[in-house]
Amino acid sequence: MGCPTKIQLIKRVASEQWYVGFPSAIAQAMEFTQGEVVEWFVEDKSQLVLRRKNTPPSVLKNESTF
Repeated sequence: MGCPTKIQLIKRVASEQWYVGFPSAIAQAMEFTQGEVVEWFVEDKSQLVLRRKNTPPSVLKNESTF
């Protein structure tokens, strides 16, 4: 499932800053925390990859029985 998101550009006298609003539903599903550090990578001109520095443990990988 995708979440359409607009890119915003803030132009100032001496600089520009680009913003991507992160949808709340995605942030909650990923269990992001305020101030968490992430890295962006350009995979190609149609894909950005967001990588977390510290990933929380998986709930499913900790289950011993299914």
